[in-house]
Amino acid sequence: MRVVLLSDTHRRHGEIQVPEADLLIHAGDFSGRGTRSQIQAFDDWLGSLPHLHKVVIAGNHDFLFERVATPQELLQNARYLQDEEVVIGGLRIWGSPWQPRFFDWAFNLDRGEPLRRVWQKIPDGIDILVTHGPPKGILDRVQRGGEVGCEELREALRRVRPRLHVFGHIHEAYGQLHLDGTHFVNAASCNLDYQPVNPPVVVEL
Repeated sequence: MRVVLLSDTHRRHGEIQVPEADLLIHAGDFSGRGTRSQIQAFDDWLGSLPHLHKVVIAGNHDFLFERVATPQELLQNARYLQDEEVVIGGLRIWGSPWQPRFFDWAFNLDRGEPLRRVWQKIPDGIDILVTHGPPKGILDRVQRGGEVGCEELREALRRVRPRLHVFGHIHEAYGQLHLDGTHFVNAASCNLDYQPVNPPVVVEL
């Protein structure tokens, strides 16, 4: 299956050339502040794309998804995942928006046990893991030099070992890495200046 990966488009999605694929995955931060009008504009854009399957998670900018009881209903043109799994074309995909606490943005959890409890929900045998933030030490280095990824997520990966793990959040760490049998992709489309300069990543599974 041909899969195209995006993240952190921050309302600039209309400026991005999205390659053809069977499955599109967006790893969050598609809005500016997660307002209903911004989400509707993103959903309309999704509906204009020809991809047969689309999977989306929220990010720390996408506030409304954290505040409503049924966030899945906010998107009509994609399958929204929030700590849950979907099977597409025989591929098991599990998605979650949570991240280590980052100022007062959405989907914050404290490092340690709160995040560990979230990642313990990831079932064994997953093919594609979609999170908004990166694991510790993998495509998570910020401009000032530190690694800000989630230690608990890195620990969970030792158990889960997905074929593909896609995330974003750390704009300046866009790129790909193969490690321990997993293809890691930081698919952040925007740079630190919120310019959509990074192209979508295409992988074959």
